[in-house]
Amino acid sequence: MTKQKNYRKTLITCYLGFITQAIVANFAPLLFLRFHSEYGISLGKIALISTVFYITQILIDLFCAKFVDGIGYRKSVVFSQILSAAGLVGLAFLSKYFSNPFVGIIISVVVYAAGSGLIEVLVSPIIEACPFENKGSVMSLLHSFYCWGTVGVVLLSTLFFAVFGIDHWRILACLWALLPLLNTFNFMTCPIERLTDEGKGLTINELFRRPMFWLFIILMIGAGASEASMAQWASAYVESALGFSKNIGDIAGPCMFAVSMGLSRVVYGKCGHKMNLTNFMLGSGILCFICYLLAAVSANPILGLIGCIVCGFSVGIMWPGSISIASSRIPLGGTGLFALLAMGGDLGASVGPGVIGAVTQNANDNMKAGMLAGCVFPIILIISVYLIKTTKLNK
Repeated sequence: MTKQKNYRKTLITCYLGFITQAIVANFAPLLFLRFHSEYGISLGKIALISTVFYITQILIDLFCAKFVDGIGYRKSVVFSQILSAAGLVGLAFLSKYFSNPFVGIIISVVVYAAGSGLIEVLVSPIIEACPFENKGSVMSLLHSFYCWGTVGVVLLSTLFFAVFGIDHWRILACLWALLPLLNTFNFMTCPIERLTDEGKGLTINELFRRPMFWLFIILMIGAGASEASMAQWASAYVESALGFSKNIGDIAGPCMFAVSMGLSRVVYGKCGHKMNLTNFMLGSGILCFICYLLAAVSANPILGLIGCIVCGFSVGIMWPGSISIASSRIPLGGTGLFALLAMGGDLGASVGPGVIGAVTQNANDNMKAGMLAGCVFPIILIISVYLIKTTKLNK
């Protein structure tokens, strides 16, 4: 008798994969001011850390689109965990072995960003290939673990610094590295299926010739920009535009945003089988626009804060929902489709916050002007979802 495969183990392993991605994406930003004071690195250079992180992920997305099917899911996703762990350990030690500590930091960021990019591309198709029912709901719940990982890394790191002092940040970096290191063995042993049969997936050129594919790329750019713009500027917005203290800004901004985003994904994960995903995304896009508008024009700081937090709920379904709809409308897209969708999301996530920052600076550091400019991102998403909903185009 053939032993039944334990796809539940695959699901839990992928949950931990997204938590790993949350760690590598959010741990270093907590140390930006520490890098500035300990190593004398200018804030302008420190700002490049996030840029390098996203550029590396975009390059990995392109690499995956071309080569991962040949390498194989298991080898690639195991390597993602090794790179994530190595980058976190490198962050703790490499800066001490270079005459310019910034070089060591950037090398570490490139290493763990490569791991993060592989996680981002591979985990979703691994789950999509598993024989689960209600794939949209499963995908939404899966992506919620990035949110819970974000909350966990911020709160637990803050607690560690409060108890042991920020001088011991290197120890914490090594402790965070234990999770991807242990998850390496999970990915070695859990069942992993192919998304498409050998040779049956669409090539990159075939995807490029499909107008529907480009609609999904635009959708992912809007989704990535809508999510990352508010997430990265939430703390600064709550502090500067609304007048709250920095501690409250950190908790009420990025933490509550992540909690709200995670709740959205859990709600759809539990109840998605009763909902129409396209309609849910359309409503979420409209809610996101209202939240950005509220943050931009509200004279009441409490209403502005509510707009910031609820925005997390509105963007929660956008990334996983876009992936689910794309995989159903282009079923032979294979790994190339997932990789290029991730590239679109990363492109939006890298450009969006920069647009808000530039507008804010040109408006004499008026964050509300930046948030008003951010309204364009959910508009892009709304238009894209509407076109996908109303067209019968599959080619």
